[in-house]
Amino acid sequence: MEKLGNLQSNLKQLERVVVAFSGGVDSALLAWVANDSLGHAAHAVTAVSASLPAEERELCKSLASDWGLRWSEVFTAEQQNELYRRNDTQRCAYCREALMDALEPLARNDHAAVVLGITLDDLGDHRPGIEASRKRGASFPLLDAGFTKADVRSLSRSLDLTTWNKPAAPCLASRIPYDTPVSVEVLSRVERAEVALGMLGFEDRRVRHYGEVARVEVPQDRLDDLLACKDKVIAAVKAAGYRYVTVDLEGLRSGNLNSGR
Repeated sequence: MEKLGNLQSNLKQLERVVVAFSGGVDSALLAWVANDSLGHAAHAVTAVSASLPAEERELCKSLASDWGLRWSEVFTAEQQNELYRRNDTQRCAYCREALMDALEPLARNDHAAVVLGITLDDLGDHRPGIEASRKRGASFPLLDAGFTKADVRSLSRSLDLTTWNKPAAPCLASRIPYDTPVSVEVLSRVERAEVALGMLGFEDRRVRHYGEVARVEVPQDRLDDLLACKDKVIAAVKAAGYRYVTVDLEGLRSGNLNSGR
């Protein structure tokens, strides 16, 4: 519980916070602890855009109600940025700049700090958004308290938070290879395909977008299940707008499109 104490101390030093609350395991724990430590001085805010799956948006609303969070939504405008749509290796930086554009006015009104659910593990991947957020003045209380993603899940479980074993759910734009333009239509197609796979029982899944080709990823221990119902999988993904459906035999690897970056 030492790290929990450090997290609580970090939040209390900030006094008032606006938590970027995506509904993921990390941001959910941060929002819960901030609310527990600061009460009404903690404001959980969900950024809504085409890259946020509808099911994640609904989850945020549900968790906020269940946990008694002070919660609201803001709409971000990353799609208006040509550099973001171009989708080079700095896409996450442009996205985080749009996030900070939306959160900063709320933070100013509350005389609060913007806090994000960044952990030690995030530093080991290609995450230009972290530096972009830092430059805009965001704080990372989980990181400062020494949390890994395993720590986040362990503490979430001990606190009986329903998110403790939730699969990672990065933004939909992460399914699109760099240098392939990001558009609302493509994000919607990916989302429809992933929702369809979820309805077939694959809660932890990714659909990587390669034009007319969808590359489906599920955990290694679910590959046999996926192949056992391949006809349903093919029909579901094609119904979302893809012409060809492939399966990645290496299984699901979060952030694998960052390989070599």
